Amino acid sequence: MALFGSPRKGGNTDILLEEFLRGCLEQGASCGRIRLCELQVGGCKGCDGCAKTGRCVVEDGMEAVYEALDRSDRIVMAAPIYFYNVPAQAKAVIDRTQALWSRKYSPQEPEERSDVRPDRKGFFIGVGATRGKRLFDGTLYTIRYFFDAINAEYAGTLVYGEVDGKGAIRDHPTAMKECHEAGVQFAST
Repeated sequence: MALFGSPRKGGNTDILLEEFLRGCLEQGASCGRIRLCELQVGGCKGCDGCAKTGRCVVEDGMEAVYEALDRSDRIVMAAPIYFYNVPAQAKAVIDRTQALWSRKYSPQEPEERSDVRPDRKGFFIGVGATRGKRLFDGTLYTIRYFFDAINAEYAGTLVYGEVDGKGAIRDHPTAMKECHEAGVQFAST
């Protein structure tokens, strides 16, 4: 399952994610796609409703994401970096996976839980325009906890800084090849 975290369609993040998916498809993987900016996903209300049931009480576009995550054993998220983290659309989705984290600790019996998936893996692709040495630090903490919340082993990251302008990633000397190879590896493990 590919989560497109950029609000800009066809930008650097999308280009890299499509190259990653091309590698996955070459391995025979089936790749679903969700463009997060096309969903209406509100932020977490902090109401603790999910703590009791393992389910979010808010009904909105996040339902499609929950369903996709529940049926996927490989999840890749790609996002640009805005102010040292993922954009609001991606962050709302990440925050709403609190319900999935709560599901791990809900009173249900483990065999009744759809989130117990020891084979699930997650991968992150990030692109930022600035050249700050710590550009991805905060994001990578957020992403690690996102994958933990959805019970996915954190299988890898590719991040690229100093990439500005729509399509500029194509001029990067290694990015396209690295994303393709990472997709091949991700789908074959």
